[in-house]
Amino acid sequence: MFTKILIANRGEIACRVIKTARRMGIATVAVYSEADANARHVRLADEAVLIGPAAARESYLVADRILQAAKDTGAQAVHPGYGFLSENEDFAEACAAAGITFIGPPASAIRAMGLKSAAKALMEKAGVPLTPGYHGSNQDPAFLADQAGRIGYPVLIKASAGGGGKGMRRVDRAEDFAAALASCQREATNAFGDANVLVEKYVLKPRHIEIQVFGDTQGNVVYLFERDCSVQRRHQKVLEEAPAPGMTPERRAAMGRAAVEAAKAVGYVGAGTVEFIAHQDGSFYFMEMNTRLQVEHPVTEMITGLDLVEWQLRVAAGQPLPLTQEQLRIDGHAIEARIYAEDPDKGFLPSTGRLIHLAPPTEGAHVRIDTGVEQGDEITPHYDPMIAKLIVWDQSRDLALARLRTALAQYRVVGVANNVEFLARLAACPAFTQADLDTGLIEREQAFLFPEAADPPDEAWLLAALAELLHEGAAQSQRSAVASPWDALDGWRLNGQAARELRLRRGELQRSVAATSVPGGWQLSLGGGAPVQARGELAADGGRLHAQLGERRLHAAVVVAGERRHVFLDGHAHALVRVDTLHTGGQGDDAHGGLRAPMPGKVIALLAAAGSTVDKGTPLLVMEAMKMEHTLTAPANGTVKAFRCAPGEQVADGVELVDFEVAP
Repeated sequence: MFTKILIANRGEIACRVIKTARRMGIATVAVYSEADANARHVRLADEAVLIGPAAARESYLVADRILQAAKDTGAQAVHPGYGFLSENEDFAEACAAAGITFIGPPASAIRAMGLKSAAKALMEKAGVPLTPGYHGSNQDPAFLADQAGRIGYPVLIKASAGGGGKGMRRVDRAEDFAAALASCQREATNAFGDANVLVEKYVLKPRHIEIQVFGDTQGNVVYLFERDCSVQRRHQKVLEEAPAPGMTPERRAAMGRAAVEAAKAVGYVGAGTVEFIAHQDGSFYFMEMNTRLQVEHPVTEMITGLDLVEWQLRVAAGQPLPLTQEQLRIDGHAIEARIYAEDPDKGFLPSTGRLIHLAPPTEGAHVRIDTGVEQGDEITPHYDPMIAKLIVWDQSRDLALARLRTALAQYRVVGVANNVEFLARLAACPAFTQADLDTGLIEREQAFLFPEAADPPDEAWLLAALAELLHEGAAQSQRSAVASPWDALDGWRLNGQAARELRLRRGELQRSVAATSVPGGWQLSLGGGAPVQARGELAADGGRLHAQLGERRLHAAVVVAGERRHVFLDGHAHALVRVDTLHTGGQGDDAHGGLRAPMPGKVIALLAAAGSTVDKGTPLLVMEAMKMEHTLTAPANGTVKAFRCAPGEQVADGVELVDFEVAP
């Protein structure tokens, strides 16, 4: 077994590998970019080596620097995680040439499965069923358009060397094919350095089911059952679960045999995933093989009781698989939710910033948090905006769903936009709870998943005001070494008590809370309404609030961030702004302006001409950020007076990009 390994990755997967290696008595070396100098994986590892600037192409994707770090630190093996160089056959070969073990499949297997078109040809020979489509090398746009017409719309364009939803577009009409192809090729080039694509029939209402496989150097290959990854947006997985709902033993065995045949066809060693598109009728097609550990591997671990990273390390060291196929068993049901710094109400645009407050649910035997960040860390524009993976387990799917909903209700994130509430709605969506699954679930359940914004409940305003009063009282107690009547904040007057007014705002809605000190607490009146007796206690973590409003006892949290008061109540987050009547403006105010960059990124293309008149929703320009393309559209009917940016230009968050005049 190895005594020291280097992890050629970052974020939660690097932390995950460090945790397993430490349990096995193996020392770890982390590599990091300048942007990750204080990252959690750097803090956890036994050693850490700087390998370059923030951009991945100048750090995590530079194989020579990673290999040099391994040599300098005496690491015997390199764990590539997922993403970056994990499926790079040249890197695997360079490790072998340097006498360093690559903890993954042989380069030949990566090469065989790395290009989707070549992989499909190989699978066809192995007798694995394939989705109808064009998987060849001819990349002429006109030829690909002809192939799409032959296949029949809708079709799916996919980057041949890619994954993770990048370089992938569904096209429903022939007239949209050229633009979608160009966008896919740009995105594929940026993410994978390869613009080649394949074109396939888009299966209507498909399920995305993948099989976890594992091989060793003795020629043994097993499958560790399936994961259902159908719940996606923009071809990126949002929720994953194991086992797949409705999976029969016969269908599981058939898909497992196909996955094992696929792995054996390329002499596979280590952890891999064979992905299938499955019809509602039970038939399935090979889609691709990911020659690495997958982001969603924890759900497989939860239902099998195994540590797949430990298996990776043992197999890479030459040991046989710990278990045979007959010894593997499924126990219970597991679900994983990906917590991202993104704004679901703005098309899931990534969000950047400091994690001012980060309070995940309590971990235990049935709740697991895999994360690469902690409170105070930054979500930067340089890498994937994942905050954490929340994984839950229970004896049945219904119980696991209930546990997931409880855990999401306890999750508190302040500092970046996030998808926690969206995930909670998704976990409560009837289509999901009833296992009516397909990759279009999010799109077809828009009404449920994106309801009209509602005003915060009265309790949220009252809790924000109560927390404000409690904070003031705590601060006053710390300042006063000796109690003095002049330090009291109870509003005492000679002939009675004075009422204070606290103003709070949510968007255009502003409400006032009148507060009068009474024995044991406060009397609060919202907007001139009936007074409510209120008292409470702030927890030591600075967020949790145990309160009583009238006859109701509430357990909530109120987190202060600048002028904002983030109230977490009943699984919902309400961002209220404390209004200072003596001051206008500030960091809590809503930003207004024209077409501004929603995040730091690079302008890829201008899609309209200066001076042109456009309708609302017309695409104006394309930005690239966090390896994905984002199209900015006209906010209303109007005129594009001028562009304030050019293709190839890096722009900061909030920079005005288009001088746009709304039509009268």
